[in-house]
Amino acid sequence: MMNLPLLHHDEPLAWIVNCCIVGASLGCLYLVTTSVLALRFTRERNMRHQTSSAVTILKPLHGSEPHLFGRLSSFCTQRYDGPIQVVFGTQDHADAAKEVVKRLETAFPEKAIVLKIGTQEYGANRKVSNLANMMALAQHDILIVADSDIQVGPHYLAAVVGELQRPSVGAVTCLYHGVAGAGIWSDLSALAINSHFLPQVVTALTFGLARPCFGATIAIRRQLLTSLGGFSMFADLLADDYAIGEAVRERGYEVVIPPLSVSHVCLETNFKSLFERQIRFARTIKSIDPVGYAGSIVTHPLALAVIGALMGSSGCFGLAVLALGCRIALCLSIERAFRLGWQRYWLLPILDLLAFAVYLVSFTGATVSWRDHRYRVSQDGGLAQVKE
Repeated sequence: MMNLPLLHHDEPLAWIVNCCIVGASLGCLYLVTTSVLALRFTRERNMRHQTSSAVTILKPLHGSEPHLFGRLSSFCTQRYDGPIQVVFGTQDHADAAKEVVKRLETAFPEKAIVLKIGTQEYGANRKVSNLANMMALAQHDILIVADSDIQVGPHYLAAVVGELQRPSVGAVTCLYHGVAGAGIWSDLSALAINSHFLPQVVTALTFGLARPCFGATIAIRRQLLTSLGGFSMFADLLADDYAIGEAVRERGYEVVIPPLSVSHVCLETNFKSLFERQIRFARTIKSIDPVGYAGSIVTHPLALAVIGALMGSSGCFGLAVLALGCRIALCLSIERAFRLGWQRYWLLPILDLLAFAVYLVSFTGATVSWRDHRYRVSQDGGLAQVKE
Protein backbone atom coordinates (compact mmCIF):
# COMPACT_ATOMS: atom_id res chain seq x y z
CA MET A 1 0.00 0.00 0.00
CA MET A 2 1.32 3.44 -0.91
CA ASN A 3 2.48 5.53 2.06
CA LEU A 4 1.08 9.05 2.24
CA PRO A 5 3.45 11.92 3.01
CA LEU A 6 3.42 13.06 6.62
CA LEU A 7 0.97 15.94 6.86
CA HIS A 8 1.49 18.92 9.17
CA HIS A 9 -0.43 22.18 9.36
CA ASP A 10 2.56 24.05 7.85
CA GLU A 11 3.01 21.70 4.94
CA PRO A 12 0.40 22.66 2.31
CA LEU A 13 2.31 20.87 -0.45
CA ALA A 14 2.14 17.61 1.48
CA TRP A 15 -1.60 18.11 1.87
CA ILE A 16 -1.97 18.59 -1.89
CA VAL A 17 0.13 15.49 -2.57
CA ASN A 18 -2.02 13.48 -0.18
CA CYS A 19 -5.17 14.66 -1.97
CA CYS A 20 -3.68 13.75 -5.34
CA ILE A 21 -2.76 10.26 -4.16
CA VAL A 22 -6.17 9.61 -2.66
CA GLY A 23 -7.96 11.10 -5.68
CA ALA A 24 -5.86 9.14 -8.18
CA SER A 25 -6.36 5.90 -6.22
CA LEU A 26 -10.12 6.42 -6.16
CA GLY A 27 -9.95 7.28 -9.84
CA CYS A 28 -8.25 3.99 -10.69
CA LEU A 29 -10.93 2.16 -8.72
CA TYR A 30 -13.57 4.09 -10.67
CA LEU A 31 -12.00 3.12 -14.01
CA VAL A 32 -11.87 -0.57 -13.09
CA THR A 33 -15.45 -0.54 -11.82
CA THR A 34 -16.69 1.25 -14.92
CA SER A 35 -14.90 -1.29 -17.15
CA VAL A 36 -16.96 -4.06 -15.56
CA LEU A 37 -20.18 -2.05 -15.71
CA ALA A 38 -19.65 -1.28 -19.40
CA LEU A 39 -19.34 -4.97 -20.28
CA ARG A 40 -22.59 -5.72 -18.42
CA PHE A 41 -24.46 -2.67 -19.64
CA THR A 42 -25.44 -3.81 -23.13
CA ARG A 43 -26.00 -7.45 -22.17
CA GLU A 44 -28.85 -6.98 -19.74
CA ARG A 45 -31.44 -5.38 -21.98
CA ASN A 46 -33.64 -6.69 -24.78
CA MET A 47 -34.86 -4.87 -27.89
CA ARG A 48 -38.51 -3.87 -28.01
CA HIS A 49 -40.85 -5.14 -30.71
CA GLN A 50 -40.72 -3.23 -33.98
CA THR A 51 -43.69 -1.20 -35.23
CA SER A 52 -44.74 0.53 -38.43
CA SER A 53 -46.04 3.85 -37.10
CA ALA A 54 -45.53 6.88 -39.34
CA VAL A 55 -42.50 8.95 -38.36
CA THR A 56 -41.15 12.43 -39.07
CA ILE A 57 -37.39 12.82 -38.63
CA LEU A 58 -36.23 16.37 -37.92
CA LYS A 59 -32.65 17.18 -38.92
CA PRO A 60 -31.46 20.74 -38.16
CA LEU A 61 -28.53 21.76 -40.37
CA HIS A 62 -25.87 24.44 -40.35
CA GLY A 63 -23.50 24.52 -43.30
CA SER A 64 -22.12 21.76 -45.48
CA GLU A 65 -20.02 19.80 -42.99
CA PRO A 66 -17.53 17.16 -44.23
CA HIS A 67 -19.25 13.91 -45.27
CA LEU A 68 -22.66 15.37 -44.42
CA PHE A 69 -24.31 13.52 -47.31
CA GLY A 70 -23.31 10.12 -45.95
CA ARG A 71 -24.55 10.89 -42.44
CA LEU A 72 -27.89 12.20 -43.66
CA SER A 73 -28.24 9.25 -46.05
CA SER A 74 -28.19 6.87 -43.10
CA PHE A 75 -31.59 8.25 -42.07
CA CYS A 76 -32.93 7.68 -45.58
CA THR A 77 -31.94 3.99 -45.77
CA GLN A 78 -33.76 2.67 -42.71
CA ARG A 79 -35.21 -0.84 -42.63
CA TYR A 80 -38.57 0.30 -41.39
CA ASP A 81 -42.02 -0.71 -42.62
CA GLY A 82 -43.90 2.49 -41.81
CA PRO A 83 -44.02 5.86 -43.64
CA ILE A 84 -40.98 8.08 -43.07
CA GLN A 85 -40.78 11.81 -43.66
CA VAL A 86 -37.42 13.57 -43.30
CA VAL A 87 -37.55 17.31 -42.63
CA PHE A 88 -34.29 19.22 -42.96
CA GLY A 89 -34.02 22.75 -41.68
CA THR A 90 -31.72 25.74 -41.93
CA GLN A 91 -31.99 29.37 -40.94
CA ASP A 92 -30.11 30.85 -43.90
CA HIS A 93 -31.24 30.96 -47.54
CA ALA A 94 -27.57 30.85 -48.56
CA ASP A 95 -26.72 27.85 -46.36
CA ALA A 96 -24.52 25.38 -48.27
CA ALA A 97 -26.43 22.50 -46.66
CA LYS A 98 -29.24 23.19 -49.15
CA GLU A 99 -27.14 21.59 -51.90
CA VAL A 100 -26.66 18.45 -49.83
CA VAL A 101 -30.43 18.18 -49.34
CA LYS A 102 -30.93 18.51 -53.10
CA ARG A 103 -28.48 15.63 -53.62
CA LEU A 104 -30.49 13.55 -51.18
CA GLU A 105 -33.74 14.29 -53.02
CA THR A 106 -32.08 13.09 -56.24
CA ALA A 107 -30.55 10.00 -54.64
CA PHE A 108 -33.77 8.99 -52.83
CA PRO A 109 -36.67 10.14 -55.05
CA GLU A 110 -39.05 7.71 -53.32
CA LYS A 111 -38.47 9.33 -49.91
CA ALA A 112 -40.53 12.16 -48.47
CA ILE A 113 -37.72 14.68 -48.08
CA VAL A 114 -38.45 18.37 -47.50
CA LEU A 115 -36.39 21.43 -46.57
CA LYS A 116 -37.57 24.25 -44.33
CA ILE A 117 -35.73 27.57 -44.42
CA GLY A 118 -36.93 29.56 -41.44
CA THR A 119 -35.33 32.74 -40.18
CA GLN A 120 -37.50 33.32 -37.12
CA GLU A 121 -35.65 33.08 -33.83
CA TYR A 122 -37.42 32.11 -30.61
CA GLY A 123 -34.40 32.50 -28.32
CA ALA A 124 -30.61 32.37 -28.11
CA ASN A 125 -30.41 28.65 -28.93
CA ARG A 126 -30.40 28.75 -32.73
CA LYS A 127 -30.75 24.99 -33.14
CA VAL A 128 -33.97 24.98 -31.15
CA SER A 129 -35.28 27.91 -33.18
CA ASN A 130 -34.49 25.91 -36.29
CA LEU A 131 -36.48 22.96 -34.94
CA ALA A 132 -39.43 25.20 -34.04
CA ASN A 133 -39.50 26.52 -37.61
CA MET A 134 -39.28 23.00 -39.06
CA MET A 135 -42.40 21.87 -37.22
CA ALA A 136 -44.54 23.66 -39.81
CA LEU A 137 -43.66 20.89 -42.31
CA ALA A 138 -43.81 17.89 -39.95
CA GLN A 139 -46.66 15.56 -41.00
CA HIS A 140 -46.64 12.69 -38.52
CA ASP A 141 -47.36 12.20 -34.83
CA ILE A 142 -44.04 10.57 -33.92
CA LEU A 143 -41.15 13.03 -34.10
CA ILE A 144 -37.47 12.10 -33.98
CA VAL A 145 -34.82 14.79 -33.59
CA ALA A 146 -31.19 13.99 -34.38
CA ASP A 147 -28.24 16.36 -34.72
CA SER A 148 -26.48 16.77 -38.06
CA ASP A 149 -23.28 15.05 -36.84
CA ILE A 150 -25.12 11.80 -36.05
CA GLN A 151 -24.98 8.68 -38.23
CA VAL A 152 -27.13 5.63 -37.57
CA GLY A 153 -27.47 1.98 -38.51
CA PRO A 154 -30.34 0.54 -40.61
CA HIS A 155 -32.35 -0.71 -37.60
CA TYR A 156 -32.13 2.52 -35.65
CA LEU A 157 -35.62 3.76 -36.43
CA ALA A 158 -37.30 0.46 -35.60
CA ALA A 159 -35.53 0.28 -32.24
CA VAL A 160 -36.32 3.86 -31.25
CA VAL A 161 -39.97 3.83 -32.33
CA GLY A 162 -40.44 0.40 -30.76
CA GLU A 163 -39.44 1.79 -27.36
CA LEU A 164 -41.87 4.69 -27.75
CA GLN A 165 -44.89 2.35 -28.07
CA ARG A 166 -45.14 1.63 -24.35
CA PRO A 167 -47.80 3.83 -22.68
CA SER A 168 -45.44 4.81 -19.87
CA VAL A 169 -42.74 6.10 -22.24
CA GLY A 170 -42.85 9.77 -23.17
CA ALA A 171 -39.51 10.06 -24.96
CA VAL A 172 -36.64 7.93 -26.22
CA THR A 173 -33.02 9.02 -26.37
CA CYS A 174 -29.82 7.23 -27.43
CA LEU A 175 -26.31 6.87 -26.16
CA TYR A 176 -23.67 7.87 -28.66
CA HIS A 177 -20.06 6.95 -29.34
CA GLY A 178 -17.40 9.00 -31.08
CA VAL A 179 -16.17 8.39 -34.61
CA ALA A 180 -13.18 10.37 -35.84
CA GLY A 181 -13.59 12.38 -39.02
CA ALA A 182 -10.07 13.13 -40.19
CA GLY A 183 -6.93 14.23 -38.40
CA ILE A 184 -5.57 14.10 -34.88
CA TRP A 185 -7.99 16.66 -33.46
CA SER A 186 -11.04 14.65 -34.46
CA ASP A 187 -9.26 11.54 -33.12
CA LEU A 188 -8.92 13.24 -29.74
CA SER A 189 -12.54 14.38 -29.81
CA ALA A 190 -13.84 10.88 -30.55
CA LEU A 191 -11.56 9.37 -27.92
CA ALA A 192 -12.88 11.89 -25.37
CA ILE A 193 -16.41 10.65 -25.97
CA ASN A 194 -15.48 6.97 -25.82
CA SER A 195 -13.04 7.04 -22.91
CA HIS A 196 -14.58 9.77 -20.72
CA PHE A 197 -18.16 10.72 -21.58
CA LEU A 198 -19.62 7.32 -22.46
CA PRO A 199 -18.15 5.48 -19.43
CA GLN A 200 -19.40 8.23 -17.10
CA VAL A 201 -22.91 7.92 -18.53
CA VAL A 202 -22.85 4.13 -18.18
CA THR A 203 -21.82 4.42 -14.54
CA ALA A 204 -24.38 7.14 -13.78
CA LEU A 205 -27.20 5.14 -15.39
CA THR A 206 -26.21 1.95 -13.59
CA PHE A 207 -26.40 3.61 -10.18
CA GLY A 208 -29.32 5.89 -11.00
CA LEU A 209 -27.21 9.03 -10.67
CA ALA A 210 -28.32 10.69 -13.90
CA ARG A 211 -31.46 11.20 -15.97
CA PRO A 212 -30.05 12.05 -19.39
CA CYS A 213 -31.64 13.06 -22.65
CA PHE A 214 -29.25 13.56 -25.56
CA GLY A 215 -29.52 15.61 -28.75
CA ALA A 216 -28.12 12.60 -30.58
CA THR A 217 -31.73 11.34 -30.56
CA ILE A 218 -34.95 12.57 -29.01
CA ALA A 219 -38.10 10.70 -30.04
CA ILE A 220 -41.35 12.14 -28.76
CA ARG A 221 -45.03 12.29 -29.76
CA ARG A 222 -46.30 15.54 -31.19
CA GLN A 223 -49.14 15.78 -28.67
CA LEU A 224 -46.78 15.54 -25.72
CA LEU A 225 -44.34 18.05 -27.22
CA THR A 226 -47.21 20.48 -27.85
CA SER A 227 -48.39 20.10 -24.26
CA LEU A 228 -44.87 21.08 -23.13
CA GLY A 229 -45.12 24.27 -25.15
CA GLY A 230 -43.28 23.08 -28.25
CA PHE A 231 -39.60 23.50 -29.05
CA SER A 232 -39.79 27.25 -28.54
CA MET A 233 -40.13 26.70 -24.78
CA PHE A 234 -36.50 25.49 -24.71
CA ALA A 235 -35.00 28.12 -27.02
CA ASP A 236 -33.12 30.03 -24.32
CA LEU A 237 -31.38 27.03 -22.75
CA LEU A 238 -27.93 25.60 -23.39
CA ALA A 239 -28.91 22.04 -22.41
CA ASP A 240 -32.16 22.02 -24.39
CA ASP A 241 -32.08 18.23 -24.81
CA TYR A 242 -31.75 17.65 -21.07
CA ALA A 243 -34.53 20.16 -20.38
CA ILE A 244 -36.88 18.37 -22.79
CA GLY A 245 -36.20 15.10 -20.98
CA GLU A 246 -36.88 16.67 -17.59
CA ALA A 247 -40.12 18.23 -18.85
CA VAL A 248 -41.27 14.82 -20.10
CA ARG A 249 -40.50 13.23 -16.72
CA GLU A 250 -42.37 15.99 -14.89
CA ARG A 251 -45.46 14.90 -16.82
CA GLY A 252 -45.09 11.43 -15.33
CA TYR A 253 -43.51 9.69 -18.33
CA GLU A 254 -40.28 7.74 -18.70
CA VAL A 255 -37.35 8.71 -20.91
CA VAL A 256 -35.83 5.41 -22.03
CA ILE A 257 -32.60 4.44 -23.74
CA PRO A 258 -32.65 1.49 -26.18
CA PRO A 259 -29.74 -0.99 -26.26
CA LEU A 260 -27.83 0.71 -29.07
CA SER A 261 -25.56 3.69 -29.53
CA VAL A 262 -25.44 6.00 -32.53
CA SER A 263 -22.32 7.43 -34.12
CA HIS A 264 -21.32 10.98 -33.31
CA VAL A 265 -18.91 11.97 -36.09
CA CYS A 266 -16.26 14.35 -34.75
CA LEU A 267 -15.25 17.07 -37.19
CA GLU A 268 -12.71 19.14 -35.26
CA THR A 269 -9.86 20.34 -37.48
CA ASN A 270 -7.65 22.25 -35.02
CA PHE A 271 -6.95 22.64 -31.33
CA LYS A 272 -9.17 25.71 -31.00
CA SER A 273 -12.29 23.93 -32.27
CA LEU A 274 -11.55 20.90 -30.08
CA PHE A 275 -10.97 22.95 -26.93
CA GLU A 276 -14.03 25.15 -27.48
CA ARG A 277 -16.24 22.12 -27.97
CA GLN A 278 -14.90 20.44 -24.84
CA ILE A 279 -15.41 23.62 -22.81
CA ARG A 280 -18.99 23.94 -24.07
CA PHE A 281 -19.65 20.30 -23.22
CA ALA A 282 -18.10 20.67 -19.75
CA ARG A 283 -20.00 23.84 -18.91
CA THR A 284 -23.22 22.24 -20.12
CA ILE A 285 -22.77 19.37 -17.66
CA LYS A 286 -21.75 21.79 -14.92
CA SER A 287 -24.95 23.80 -15.46
CA ILE A 288 -27.04 20.63 -15.10
CA ASP A 289 -25.32 19.09 -12.06
CA PRO A 290 -22.72 21.42 -10.50
CA VAL A 291 -22.13 19.25 -7.41
CA GLY A 292 -21.72 16.03 -9.36
CA TYR A 293 -19.50 17.78 -11.88
CA ALA A 294 -17.21 19.08 -9.13
CA GLY A 295 -16.98 15.56 -7.72
CA SER A 296 -15.97 14.15 -11.08
CA ILE A 297 -12.40 15.27 -10.39
CA VAL A 298 -11.73 11.67 -9.34
CA THR A 299 -12.35 10.59 -12.94
CA HIS A 300 -8.96 12.17 -13.80
CA PRO A 301 -6.53 9.84 -11.99
CA LEU A 302 -3.65 10.23 -14.45
CA ALA A 303 -3.58 14.01 -14.11
CA LEU A 304 -3.81 13.81 -10.31
CA ALA A 305 -0.96 11.32 -10.19
CA VAL A 306 1.18 13.51 -12.47
CA ILE A 307 0.58 16.52 -10.20
CA GLY A 308 1.60 14.45 -7.19
CA ALA A 309 4.76 13.29 -9.00
CA LEU A 310 5.68 16.86 -9.97
CA MET A 311 5.37 17.85 -6.32
CA GLY A 312 7.93 15.29 -5.30
CA SER A 313 6.04 12.08 -4.56
CA SER A 314 8.04 9.24 -6.12
CA GLY A 315 5.18 6.81 -5.54
CA CYS A 316 2.96 8.84 -7.85
CA PHE A 317 4.98 7.73 -10.89
CA GLY A 318 3.76 4.18 -10.38
CA LEU A 319 0.26 5.45 -9.72
CA ALA A 320 0.35 7.34 -13.02
CA VAL A 321 1.30 4.15 -14.88
CA LEU A 322 -1.51 2.30 -13.11
CA ALA A 323 -4.00 5.05 -14.01
CA LEU A 324 -3.03 4.87 -17.68
CA GLY A 325 -3.35 1.09 -17.67
CA CYS A 326 -6.81 1.34 -16.11
CA ARG A 327 -7.87 3.87 -18.76
CA ILE A 328 -6.71 1.53 -21.52
CA ALA A 329 -8.65 -1.34 -19.93
CA LEU A 330 -11.74 0.87 -19.83
CA CYS A 331 -11.37 1.73 -23.52
CA LEU A 332 -11.11 -1.96 -24.38
CA SER A 333 -14.30 -2.65 -22.39
CA ILE A 334 -16.16 0.18 -24.14
CA GLU A 335 -14.98 -1.10 -27.53
CA ARG A 336 -16.26 -4.59 -26.79
CA ALA A 337 -19.54 -3.48 -25.20
CA PHE A 338 -20.48 -1.08 -27.98
CA ARG A 339 -18.72 -2.91 -30.82
CA LEU A 340 -16.43 -0.03 -31.69
CA GLY A 341 -13.33 -0.11 -33.83
CA TRP A 342 -9.79 0.08 -32.49
CA GLN A 343 -8.86 3.49 -31.14
CA ARG A 344 -5.56 5.35 -31.00
CA TYR A 345 -4.43 4.46 -27.51
CA TRP A 346 -1.20 6.41 -27.81
CA LEU A 347 -3.33 9.57 -27.57
CA LEU A 348 -4.78 8.63 -24.18
CA PRO A 349 -2.11 10.34 -22.02
CA ILE A 350 -2.52 13.54 -24.05
CA LEU A 351 -6.29 13.34 -23.86
CA ASP A 352 -6.38 12.65 -20.11
CA LEU A 353 -4.23 15.70 -19.37
CA LEU A 354 -6.25 17.83 -21.79
CA ALA A 355 -9.51 16.66 -20.21
CA PHE A 356 -8.23 17.70 -16.78
CA ALA A 357 -7.24 21.11 -18.14
CA VAL A 358 -10.74 21.52 -19.57
CA TYR A 359 -12.18 20.49 -16.21
CA LEU A 360 -10.20 23.22 -14.44
CA VAL A 361 -10.86 25.92 -17.03
CA SER A 362 -14.60 25.18 -16.99
CA PHE A 363 -14.76 26.74 -13.49
CA THR A 364 -13.11 30.00 -14.60
CA GLY A 365 -15.85 31.48 -16.76
CA ALA A 366 -19.37 31.15 -18.09
CA THR A 367 -19.09 31.62 -21.86
CA VAL A 368 -19.24 29.00 -24.60
CA SER A 369 -18.69 29.00 -28.36
CA TRP A 370 -21.29 27.33 -30.56
CA ARG A 371 -21.65 27.50 -34.32
CA ASP A 372 -19.55 30.67 -34.74
CA HIS A 373 -21.38 32.48 -31.93
CA ARG A 374 -20.45 33.15 -28.32
CA TYR A 375 -22.92 32.80 -25.46
CA ARG A 376 -22.99 33.44 -21.74
CA VAL A 377 -24.43 30.65 -19.61
CA SER A 378 -26.33 31.61 -16.45
CA GLN A 379 -26.32 29.50 -13.29
CA ASP A 380 -29.70 28.01 -14.20
CA GLY A 381 -28.49 26.97 -17.68
CA GLY A 382 -29.97 29.95 -19.52
CA LEU A 383 -28.28 31.07 -22.71
CA ALA A 384 -27.65 34.65 -23.84
CA GLN A 385 -25.67 35.62 -26.93
CA VAL A 386 -22.60 37.74 -26.31
CA LYS A 387 -22.51 40.73 -28.65
CA GLU A 388 -19.15 41.00 -30.35
